[in-house]
Order: sequence, then C-alpha cells, then structure tokens
Amino acid sequence: MNARKLTTPGTIDRPATHDPMNQAPMTPTRLEQTPRTSDALASTQNRNHDMQLMPEALARAHMQQRLQEAEHERRASRLIAARRLQRRAERASLRARRALALAVMQ
Repeated sequence: MNARKLTTPGTIDRPATHDPMNQAPMTPTRLEQTPRTSDALASTQNRNHDMQLMPEALARAHMQQRLQEAEHERRASRLIAARRLQRRAERASLRARRALALAVMQ
C-alpha cells in the first residue's frame, strides 16, 4: 500500500502539473469512497493520508515562495542595470554635446 502512495499522481515524485496554481487540492482516498468501510475507518485513513501529504504541500508552498522571491530579485537586478545604462547614456550625451560645442566654437 505504501508503494501505491509513492506512485500516485499528484505527489512530489509525480506531480499532476508543475504549475502551483493549477495543482488540485488533496482529494479523499479510495477507502473513503467505498461503501463497505465504516465512516470512522475512512476518516482515519483519509486523515493519515493527508498527514503524509502535508510535507509535500508545505514543500510546494515553500518552492512557490522561493520562486516569487527569485522573480523579485531578477526584476530588481534588471531595474538596477537599466538605471546604470541610463546614467551611462546620459554621460555619453553630455560628452557629445561638449565635443560639439567645442567644435562649433573653434
């Protein structure tokens, strides 16, 4: 039974999708859906299954947070580079104006 849980789609090993926004929430187990098991047993099995999946859900949330932080860092570095290039262009423009003014004066 443990091997079945490791190969079930929707786990870390085999995610249903790699997009965190499109991942399905945790679904009830097959034990809960069979009519011959008692509600208490199904509830216990579902709770145990959900408890085993909690680290995976936590890992997904953690990875999503890290991806957002990385995207924020990339945006910040692109903004810094753009400002640096803008200052460089402004300095080149001033040098060109000075050179033109010197050429006109002579």
